[in-house]
Amino acid sequence: MRKCNQQSESTGSDEACATSLRRDERGLALVGDGMELRGDFSQLLPRIRKDRLAGELLVRAAKVRGCAEPWAIDATAGLGEDSFLLAAAGFRVSMYESDPTIAALVRDALARAQADPKLADIARRMELFEEDSIEAMTHLGDTPDVIYLDPMFPERRKSAAVKKKFQLIHHLEAPCQNEGALLAAAISAGPRKVVVKRPAKGPHLAGVKPSHSLAGKAVRYDVITPASIKVPLA
Repeated sequence: MRKCNQQSESTGSDEACATSLRRDERGLALVGDGMELRGDFSQLLPRIRKDRLAGELLVRAAKVRGCAEPWAIDATAGLGEDSFLLAAAGFRVSMYESDPTIAALVRDALARAQADPKLADIARRMELFEEDSIEAMTHLGDTPDVIYLDPMFPERRKSAAVKKKFQLIHHLEAPCQNEGALLAAAISAGPRKVVVKRPAKGPHLAGVKPSHSLAGKAVRYDVITPASIKVPLA
């Protein structure tokens, strides 16, 4: 990626010097275009209350039986918020993020969470890997219980449907261009289920029909059972 001549840590993008990493007393942040993006798991505290967590669509979609601490791979971690929900629900979560800038934000958020008594137990069940998940999923030593995929939605939705600050991520990563390879790698890893996050009325990932789905107003979670679906390697 291109580098900018600024005192703060800078990132590359489609526009030179559009974004930069800056650290202050609240931690590391990505700033640009008058916006700021910072990983902050404390914002999720209301969603992990006992009376709410079990009702989260992602938690319901990922739930597995007969395992005290199931292992989930979040192959498209982003800022790690969905991983945090899974960890709060009892999963051990391996997060994969290939973009170094986004990975730096997640790593900083994890460090702050591990120092927070309200978040520490959950954060300790989360591990970040800064590498390509497609490659990693083809060389796993053990079999995960769940693989979670959240390919970035295409930029076709109205800005009101998306938090404006997440536009900063589009300076770093484009929507997934290899959906078939991503899904094939996840299924080939042999998990009990693959959970895919999609727009509520969006198409199935790589055109593969799920075993079942859980839908909300804005998003849908498609659940694919690898044992029952054949997907050609992309």
